[in-house]
Amino acid sequence: MQEKWSLRLIRVAAIFGLIGTFLGSHMAGAGSYAFRPIHAHILLVGWLSLFAWGVFYRIYKVRAKKLVTLHGWTGIIGAIGLTTGMWLQFMKPFNVNETLALVFYIVGGTVLLISFALFVVVTFMTEKKGS
Repeated sequence: MQEKWSLRLIRVAAIFGLIGTFLGSHMAGAGSYAFRPIHAHILLVGWLSLFAWGVFYRIYKVRAKKLVTLHGWTGIIGAIGLTTGMWLQFMKPFNVNETLALVFYIVGGTVLLISFALFVVVTFMTEKKGS
């Protein structure tokens, strides 16, 4: 189970890494830094956090298997929700309703916050070495 989540988190992180670096390249080429907060969050939350969690699950064995699944889904959904919500809120594409954009942003961030809290719990649920 953990190996599956490790690989899944690392694959999603790789997608976020590609999107984040593409945005950075676009900003540099265009000479506009309008995407700066979105770019930063895509790389920090999407690439770095998801990648680190994937590596953690490869290294450590967690006793609570369902918690790993819950943490994985909240991490992926929260990262997608927060960064998409930021894009909708700050860039206002397609004339998206401001309330919808704000709700998307807040819900995504809240799910991500839950994911980080779950990860704290997960770190205390690891099996001891030599047991």
